Amino acid sequence: MDYSKSGAPKGAKGVPRHSEHNAKGSRKNPFGKPDPKAALIARMKAAAEAKKPE
Repeated sequence: MDYSKSGAPKGAKGVPRHSEHNAKGSRKNPFGKPDPKAALIARMKAAAEAKKPE
């Protein structure tokens, strides 16, 4: 008997087992959305400028 032919077929190579819930391009994380990290850095730079003594 050829046991290699029994059981579930092998999955595609290099394909994830599941999709992420917040993958790029999904409803929760659409393409073209501004990066929140860039906004954070802008706020931090503005706060540093405001604190700087003149």
